[in-house]
Amino acid sequence: MSNKNSYSISAVNSYSQALYELANESKSLNKIEDQVVALIKLISESNDFNLLIKDPTNKQEDQLNIISIISEKFEFNNLLKKFLCFLILKRRLFYLDKILKDFTLICSKNRGEVVAKLIAAKELNDSEIDNIKNELTQNFGSNVKLNYKHDPSLIGGLIIQVGSVMIDTSIKNKLQQIESKMIEA
Repeated sequence: MSNKNSYSISAVNSYSQALYELANESKSLNKIEDQVVALIKLISESNDFNLLIKDPTNKQEDQLNIISIISEKFEFNNLLKKFLCFLILKRRLFYLDKILKDFTLICSKNRGEVVAKLIAAKELNDSEIDNIKNELTQNFGSNVKLNYKHDPSLIGGLIIQVGSVMIDTSIKNKLQQIESKMIEA
């Protein structure tokens, strides 16, 4: 691992931990976590916002103005708004997506939740997702926070990952295994 990469991981962890501690001290952890989740969604869905964050040529005052507008529109907690402005002033806004995702992991971990990923070939309804979540909760003996994603490229089946445990029943994976065996033969 390069020094630059370890520095970025360390910086992300420091900022996300600081946000967690500040939110917890101010008794606004749940509200800020909800707003962070909304901000993560905005980052993933808006190319313009993503460019604002990641483009180092953007002026600080432009970034501050846009963050202020977004904070007012989404009625962000003042602590979160100040945190975002602090990242801009320290020229660390390009870490925002990683910091916010790490923050949600810290929140989940401190609630005793296990984070799981579910990727399915077909679009699942809420009932099906809840059934899978309940089954995982029973199997792992912890409350499970399930992140669901639809991926038609799997052809059929699903992939579930809980920590280092991965269950891959996708047809795509089975085809890749067959292909590997054919190449080896």
